[in-house]
Amino acid sequence: MSDGFRDLPWDDLRLVKAIAEARNLPAAATRLGIDHSTAFRRLRQIERTLGGPLFEKHRSGYTLTSAGDEVSALADRVEADIVSVLRKLAGSEIDLTGELRITTNDTLLVELLTPLFAAFCVAYPGLRLDVILSNAALNLSKRDADIAIRASDHPPDTLVGRRVARIGWALYGRAADFPEPDLPDIEVLHGKRWVALGDNLATLKAVRYIKAHVAPERVVYRVNSVLGLAEAVEAGIGIGHLPCFIAGARPALKRIGQANPEFGADLWLLTHPDLRQAPRVRTCLDFLAQEIARRRAFIEGE
Repeated sequence: MSDGFRDLPWDDLRLVKAIAEARNLPAAATRLGIDHSTAFRRLRQIERTLGGPLFEKHRSGYTLTSAGDEVSALADRVEADIVSVLRKLAGSEIDLTGELRITTNDTLLVELLTPLFAAFCVAYPGLRLDVILSNAALNLSKRDADIAIRASDHPPDTLVGRRVARIGWALYGRAADFPEPDLPDIEVLHGKRWVALGDNLATLKAVRYIKAHVAPERVVYRVNSVLGLAEAVEAGIGIGHLPCFIAGARPALKRIGQANPEFGADLWLLTHPDLRQAPRVRTCLDFLAQEIARRRAFIEGE
């Protein structure tokens, strides 16, 4: 391997990194916004500059040679340094203009956050919101997002933020099916038809409760979405546990059990430590915290 490292621009390192991650030249080219032939020519030029092959091509895809592994590791370090500098620069911004990337899940967005975001856009017209729906923990260190809004009892140690509410859960049924003012006996309810979340959400305490107390044949419907679960209860398929901020906004639903604090999760507004003093991030966090505080009793199911 020659000393061509000195002449290797960042775009070439990005290409090597993309191929190493995708293990596929067309996919790497698409990720970088270039065509396949351009990516192929650039890779060959990089290998000529460095004096040796960086990848071996197999039926399963591209694999790094030992030299390629060194170049890929270098690309990771350079990217980390670039992102770190950009993150710190973003943290020192003084104006309230530009883009703000927020990640959350579909349940929180649809049932809680959209009106808050609408009010924020009116209050701060210079800021543009880019909302990324994902249940995965996006990498705020790489600025995949500036703010994460999550329901979690254990937020990542790498992020900072504030706990703004405790999401309450309770048992709900279709109001038409429970006209009596008093809450039904729990043993009677265990004999009703139930709807439940799917196995992908098996760690939720509400899901574990059903497995422990409700006979399997009474669970007539499963769905891997909290929003889908609310729709199922409202349609009369069965009774089920729901977040109070979702069910409480649906007149067709009736709470038929007390809110159970053990089923809940903390609602967090999170960001990276380097961004917490950035005016646009801090302004958004403060705004959302204030708006959620006004709705806290409703969110917590009081």
